Amino acid sequence: MHESTATRGRRISVGTGTAALSLGLCLCAGQLIAPSAASAAAPVTAAPVVSAAAAKVKPKLTVSYTSRSVKKGTTIKVTTKLIDPRTGKKLVSGSVRLQTLVGGKTWKTWQVKGNNSAGSVTFTTKPGGTAWYRTTFSGTTGVTSGATGAVKITVKKTAVSKGAKILAEAKKHKGALYKYGATGPSRFDCSGFTKYVYKKAVGKSLPHKANSQQKYGKAVSKSNKQVGDLIVFRSGSYGYHAGIYAGGGYIYDSPHSGARVGKHKIWSSNYVVRRLAA
Repeated sequence: MHESTATRGRRISVGTGTAALSLGLCLCAGQLIAPSAASAAAPVTAAPVVSAAAAKVKPKLTVSYTSRSVKKGTTIKVTTKLIDPRTGKKLVSGSVRLQTLVGGKTWKTWQVKGNNSAGSVTFTTKPGGTAWYRTTFSGTTGVTSGATGAVKITVKKTAVSKGAKILAEAKKHKGALYKYGATGPSRFDCSGFTKYVYKKAVGKSLPHKANSQQKYGKAVSKSNKQVGDLIVFRSGSYGYHAGIYAGGGYIYDSPHSGARVGKHKIWSSNYVVRRLAA
């Protein structure tokens, strides 16, 4: 049996509404899942947090020494210059320390100075012995602390001249009483004093008589006499008194009975000079 036209029309209408509903749901669903303009934009990454310490840079330090090999007691200058590597300009704040290495392990600070407008610090020091030196910077705004490389300062051993040794031995007996015929170590006559000192200081043996002592050693002119030379006073050509030249027109000697060993002015021009040790 054939369906009526009305029936067919209702079905078509229903089908059409169903299709439209289905289409509407699909559209809605499409709208629900479609990305928004904001979510479609490129992702934003948060900037890392940088600490103040991490933002600092190391300073550029240079150091100079007036000498790296000196005699004991010689003054040297140690100059440190400081540059900010970010700008290439001088650092004018912070402090600098002069240090030496102790026991091969620990750096000991000897001097501290504030940096100046010239961006440099200069220390003066007298090394007492060979040692390693360095300078350190305390740091300042935006710049960390730093240190220069270790530098060895050598203190040269000064050879003590034989003349100086002789004079040093003579000085030890200052104040000893004169005694005729005595050769020390607590009392001396004149030639006994020179005999004792030369033997003790440089191992030179002399006879116990001033006249005989003038025959020993190398003859030296008065104008070329040096500390430690033997001075023998004469009457004519006979040597009657002996002493040890102390420089500046003085001698160390044991003068006469009742006197003591000491430094005395050369009183006569009639004397000879003998060098017993070079």
